[in-house]
Amino acid sequence: MHVESDKHRCKLCNKKFTHSRDLKRHILIHTGERPFSCNVCDKKFTQSDHLKYHMHIHNDERPFSCKVCNKKFPYLSHLKCHMRIHAAECPFSCNVCNKKFTQSSKLKRHILIHTGERPFSCKLCNKKFTQSSSLKCHMRIHAAECPFSCDVCNKKFTQSSKLKRHILLHTGERPFSCKVCNKKFTQSSSLKHHMHIHSGEMSVVSGKHTCKVCNKKFAVSVF
Repeated sequence: MHVESDKHRCKLCNKKFTHSRDLKRHILIHTGERPFSCNVCDKKFTQSDHLKYHMHIHNDERPFSCKVCNKKFPYLSHLKCHMRIHAAECPFSCNVCNKKFTQSSKLKRHILIHTGERPFSCKLCNKKFTQSSSLKCHMRIHAAECPFSCDVCNKKFTQSSKLKRHILLHTGERPFSCKVCNKKFTQSSSLKHHMHIHSGEMSVVSGKHTCKVCNKKFAVSVF
């Protein structure tokens, strides 16, 4: 087992690495540099193996197929990981809240919620983020880059997901339905909050809704 040396330490987050090549690859996370570019669609990547994996999409080299949903994968290991979704197999568990995940990378990303660690920092306003993708999206605010525009009111958004959520205001669509009372919502978070009424689960006791008779506290008010 190699011992991590101070010689290969990241000056931005103090993370240590055994080899210099690992440190160089890690530095790209902070700089945002993506030196490996796809010749077909110009999409860029921080690592050559990520580009190699991406090229399978264009070449349609995905010989491993899921027998349940027919989704295809370029590597057998990716298919095996995918099969955990169908089998409800989540071998990676959080030691803090016991939430389970199908991949160790997803668990590592989740752990940041508990530790409060935000390794990706904006160089303009010092705002910090848990993921590099979140920082990249945030940078659009400084650049005034809002590539996703609403066809109805021309309002612009930095993310396609935010545009999709906005569109529901115009269409009146409420795709998230309560299985108990059939009440519908535009967002899954609103439905989750609503379910507290039926389940009696008050996971967030803020003290905002308190019974004046017995002092019992509730997360939501039904009045």
